[in-house]
Amino acid sequence: MRYSFKQKIGVLLFDWLKYEIKLNEIVKGHSYHPAWIEICNRDECLEMAPQNQGVRCLWKWTSELHAAKVFPVFGLRLMRRALHDWPIQFRNEPDFNSDNIEISFIIGHKGISRLPNLLSVLKTIAAQQDVAFECIVVEQSEHPEIQQHIPEWVTYIHTSPKYPNMPYSRSYTFNVGAGIAKGKLLILHDNDMLVPYNYAVQLVEKHNQGYEIINLKRYIFYMNKEISDEITSCSKINTNNAPEVIIQNLEAGGSLAVNKEAYFNIGGFDEAFIGWGGEDCEFWERAQICSVWPFTYLPLVHLWHTSQVGKMDKKGKNIDLYQKFSAILIKQRIKELKKRQFESIHRPDA
Repeated sequence: MRYSFKQKIGVLLFDWLKYEIKLNEIVKGHSYHPAWIEICNRDECLEMAPQNQGVRCLWKWTSELHAAKVFPVFGLRLMRRALHDWPIQFRNEPDFNSDNIEISFIIGHKGISRLPNLLSVLKTIAAQQDVAFECIVVEQSEHPEIQQHIPEWVTYIHTSPKYPNMPYSRSYTFNVGAGIAKGKLLILHDNDMLVPYNYAVQLVEKHNQGYEIINLKRYIFYMNKEISDEITSCSKINTNNAPEVIIQNLEAGGSLAVNKEAYFNIGGFDEAFIGWGGEDCEFWERAQICSVWPFTYLPLVHLWHTSQVGKMDKKGKNIDLYQKFSAILIKQRIKELKKRQFESIHRPDA
């Protein structure tokens, strides 16, 4: 996309100095609140966390960093700084062996096309340090397609669709994974999100402080197809390439930590959402009755893939469904969900 001379001048006048100051801040030792996490669009406001442990976006829905789109070098420099402070590493398998699982990563998956993304994500999960974890991959398909490609250290579960040609249901796969997870803390994770090597330990730290819902994602760096292909083939992030877009305020989407007991207490994910969208926003609304940590400071990297069917439809079935459910009191929604007892929670395929 080409930007006008006026837009470029606007970024130079109103955003350039802010980027320079915050990206060049010198931090002594480790910090949960380096200045770069305060970079946002000029019309947006942030709330600082207690003890400066992150920031909360005070606007609804996600937004893209405008200056980083007009001048990609801004996005490149922000990504370099973020991944310097919170590196992403790749390992073929974890370097520990423990039965005392603290945290369970749960990933839903469908189809062969995203398999390279999934395998790269698994490598960044395998690189997690200083915490005992497991990873569960739930494939939704007529027949197992990816089982032979899944590493031995990962628990693989196959679930059949409820009916032929059923679109992918993120809710369905998360409920299955939550039903068999060993950890007290669930990480509801997408198959296209690369995480820093200390992501899990940061989540456990907040969980041990009593928080039941934890969202630490400050920025999501979306990579284009060429860069994503390079990452999946080489297991390395080349920080010489700017991200296509930088997303803020991705609350329940992408990756979210939830106490397992709290997950079922609020009814899990609503399996009425089939196909793309809506389920994460609806779940996040119900999650607000729990003890929530919404202050963010971590970077994640999103790998490119073709858009899901219905993603660009702003008036789709799931959007209407979300709006319908949002009009119902949260306590009533939870009561109805717990009454349904979705069969997928109790009966995953072997």
